[in-house]
Order: sequence, then structure tokens, then C-alpha cells
Amino acid sequence: MSDFTIGESDFLLDGAPFRILSGALHYFRVHPDSWADRIEKARLMGLNTIDTYVPWNAHSPRPGVFDTSGILDLARFLRLVADAGMYAIVRPGPYICAEWDNGGLPAWLFRESGVGVRRYEKQFMAAIAQYLEQVLRIVEPLQVHHGGPVLLVQVENEYGAFGDDQVYLKAVADLIGQGGITVPLVTVDQPVDEMLAAGGLDGVLRTGSFGSRSTERLRTLRAHQPTGPLMCMEFWDGWFDHWGGPHHTTSVSEAAAELDTLLAAGASVNVYMFHGGTNFGLTNGANDKGVYRPTVTSYDYDAPLDEAGNFTAKYHAFREVISRYAPVPPLALDAVEPAPEFSVPLGDPVSVRRNWTPHASLPTLDELGARLAIYRTEIAVDGPALLSVGEVRDRAHVLLDGQPVGVLERENHDRAILLPHGRGRLELVVEDQGRVNYGPRIGEPKGLVGGVLLDSTPLTDWETCVIDLDAVPAAVGGGGLVPGPTAWRASFEADGPVDHFLKTDAWGKGFAWVNGFCLGRYWHRGPQHTLYVPGPVVLRGANELVVLELDTMASRTAEFTAGALLGPLEL
Repeated sequence: MSDFTIGESDFLLDGAPFRILSGALHYFRVHPDSWADRIEKARLMGLNTIDTYVPWNAHSPRPGVFDTSGILDLARFLRLVADAGMYAIVRPGPYICAEWDNGGLPAWLFRESGVGVRRYEKQFMAAIAQYLEQVLRIVEPLQVHHGGPVLLVQVENEYGAFGDDQVYLKAVADLIGQGGITVPLVTVDQPVDEMLAAGGLDGVLRTGSFGSRSTERLRTLRAHQPTGPLMCMEFWDGWFDHWGGPHHTTSVSEAAAELDTLLAAGASVNVYMFHGGTNFGLTNGANDKGVYRPTVTSYDYDAPLDEAGNFTAKYHAFREVISRYAPVPPLALDAVEPAPEFSVPLGDPVSVRRNWTPHASLPTLDELGARLAIYRTEIAVDGPALLSVGEVRDRAHVLLDGQPVGVLERENHDRAILLPHGRGRLELVVEDQGRVNYGPRIGEPKGLVGGVLLDSTPLTDWETCVIDLDAVPAAVGGGGLVPGPTAWRASFEADGPVDHFLKTDAWGKGFAWVNGFCLGRYWHRGPQHTLYVPGPVVLRGANELVVLELDTMASRTAEFTAGALLGPLEL
């Protein structure tokens, strides 16, 4: 058991000055069978602490549920950190940003009218209290003074960039304290005067988030935190990507030099990210600062460990910098074998089984409890007709009598499309591409918002078919092929549980599963053109691949390649 406190200028571990050398590693973005490997590689880089967010919506996909199984086993993850002789920082939010769907806030939370978003509002606070009680029941016995690894717990997340409700912020801190947390609490904000003032709390250590101009940023932080240790809680060493945008990388030498400057100043640090991992399933977030931009599946982040957990040049550069300030264990480098390269044909296309439900008026995706759904109705007007929607969140394929008409994209602010004729069966395949995780549009409803008009007449008498993406692998093959989302199956052989990379550049847009594990989304727009298949998902012998395609495929072949393709393809 240890004692961890905040001194006049340092963190103190059992009374002695202690510098936190931490790396961000999100347990929910890494297959649990790989946690120990990634933690050990953090130790070998010279880090002494692992930082993680806690995603409320992953643990609580529905009201009354708090799942801690598999990839969500926070207690096991923290015990593995302790087994490696390392410490932990836990950041439970309730808002986490993290380029994660809805910033970690459950979508169901906002189905009731009047629920506040990140402010002191009765319904929001009641839900937060229940959530934090469940999380802190895990964290409380794992604090350092109980013999566990947890040194720090964070209150909210970069709140100064969102609001200035000090009553709310203080209430969150109080709830954490009521949950038995007695290790020091911290806040984090970008080192801008207004944000540090709005997002900080008296009696709670303020920390900063930045990736450049460290000397200047620390000076600003010190002005708001006159005593106590200086810490960069998020040292941004890379960045994330959006579909249709560039692949972001940062200079290894510049990032290492900035880390050196930070450590030379005596500051503690949390490298964000040490290992980014993957937005498996439908967990990616989005940004909307006037234009909606969904985040890609890979969260590689150009971090010291790549998406598959392999060392990068940045790992070695950061390790060398850290060795100037702290002991670094010896590192034995094993050769990294490239992933298997092969291709297999996709079988014949089949439909996903469909069950239809009638509605007098148009429900949102939230009201359906869906991320992907088909809406259909019969239309009957003469001549071409203009179909218009209040707002598309986020993408709608338009079909008339089974024939594609076009796509309405939120990113393009599309709200209308001309139908070639006004009679027949109208179908709209509507996809939630990821909830906004930063800014004022957190918590907004998804689907077709504001109604649908044909010319100037509201369309009613809808039927909907929810496509349960958790159940797609088992629901493939429901009768004959019909227009709309199309599924494909393939099988492949493997020698054992080794990483694979599924190449997707010749496909349109959709989702893929291996042995029932959802790898995430693909989209021909890039910049990402592979999906990472974690080794523990792969079986020795026969394996099953299922693909759900929303657009069209240029190739009916599943190709596996030697490594990740996260940027522009070479011609």
C-alpha cells in the first residue's frame, strides 16, 4: 500500500517526489487478450503509469445495464496494470470526447425531453450519479492506498471548451468523492485562460492538454495553478482521421523534441496516445463544426505503438527521450512478421432477414433503437417529384421500386432529391455514421429529423425495418435477394491467432465481421483502406467473414494484406 498526494511543487509517492510518466491506452479499443502486451510495451518505453477513459455508453448500452464483460472488464485491465508494476489514471467523465460515439454519453439518456447536456440538470445528474456509483465501485478498491494502481481520477473532461457551469462541475467532483475516491482529483483543459478558468475547480489540480509550444503552455497553466505539480494530461503526439480527409501523421523528431522540452521543465506527462487501437463496431465519433465529419474506424493516431501494437519510430524516439530523465528497462526487439497475404472469393450475395413495423408518422433512429434502418412507404403523384427531408443524420440511400435514385449526405447538407416519377414504393436506407463527440451537437437525435415531404405534402404511413448490426452475422440469408443492404459471406483458413488486415478499397461502404466480431466500418472514400483483425479473434483452421455492403462493390473478393493501409493508396 502506498500514499499518493500533491505537494507544493511535486506529486508525492510515500512522501518522495514522483514524476508521472504515463501513456494513454484505452482498454475498450484493444482486444482484452492483447492488454498485457500493450501494457508491457508501455513499461519498456519507460512509462510508469497507464491512463484510460471510461466510456459510459459502452458499459451502459441500455438503461439499467452496466456491462463489464470482455473488452469492458475495467477491473481486469487495472489489475494487469498493477501486475506490470505500473500505476493508473482513470478518467470516467461522464463525458470523455475521445473521438468516441457521443463523447461517451449514452444516446438513450437524451430520449427524455429536457435532459441537460453537461450541466446541472436534475435528470442528467441523476443518471450520472448512478453511472459513477457503478464505475467507482470498481475503481475505489484499486486506489494506491488500498494496494491498487490508481493514482489519480479526473473530473469531467476539457469542460472549459464547452461550458462554465461550476455548480455542475463541483457536483461531479462531489459524486466522485462520495464514491470513496480519496486519491487526488484533477481537471484537464487546453491551456487557454478562458478554458482553464471555466473548466477548473478550487482544490482540484488543473492539468493541460497540448502537443506543442510546451514552455508557453506550461507558463499559462502555472498562472492558473500557482502551486502543485505541472502536468500535461494529454500530450498530443498524433491525431485522428475523418472519412474523406487526409491521414494525419506528425514529425517523429519534432514530437520527441517537444516531449524533451516538457520533461526538461520538470512536468509530468500523459502521452496521448501511447497506443490508439481501433474503434471496433459502431463506436467511432464525429465532429460537426459546420460540416459533419465522421471519424474512421482506425484509431492508430500515429502513436508510438501502431494500431496492431507494433513499435514505431516514434516509440524508439520517445524511449530515448525518457531515458534522459528516468530509468528505462532494456528492450529486446523481436522481428515483426508481416500479416498473411491471400484472397478468397465472396459467396453469392444474400439479404439480411427483414421484419417490418408500421408507423403512422416517421420515427427517428433513436425511437427505433437503431443505428441502421430501412424506411418505406407508397407514393402516388403524377410526374417527377421532389423528395425533401428536414435534416439527414447522417446518410440516406434513396430507392424507388428497388432502383437506386441517389444518396442524401449530411456532410453535404443534402436535404432534397428529385425522384424520376412520383409513383411506387419509396425506400430510404438510413445510417447513423457516428454521433458528434465534441461541441454543442452532442446528444442530438439521429435519423430523418423534421419529417419527409413529397413536393409539399408530408409523407405518412411508414413501415420500418431495423437492421440489428449486432446480429447481422446470424441474420444473413433471409430468403431471396432484395434491394438495399446486401450481405456476403466468405471463409478463410488461418494457422492460428495472428493479426490480419482486411483490404477494403475495392468495396463501397459497409461493415465487416470475422467470426462474429465486428471489425468496424469501411468506406471507399478512405483514407483508411484496411480493417484490423485482432489475432485473438482468428481461429486455427476455418474462419468466417461476413460483409454488409450499403453501396456497391467493385470486387467480389476478400483480400487480406500484409499491413495497415491508413493513407492514400499508391497507384
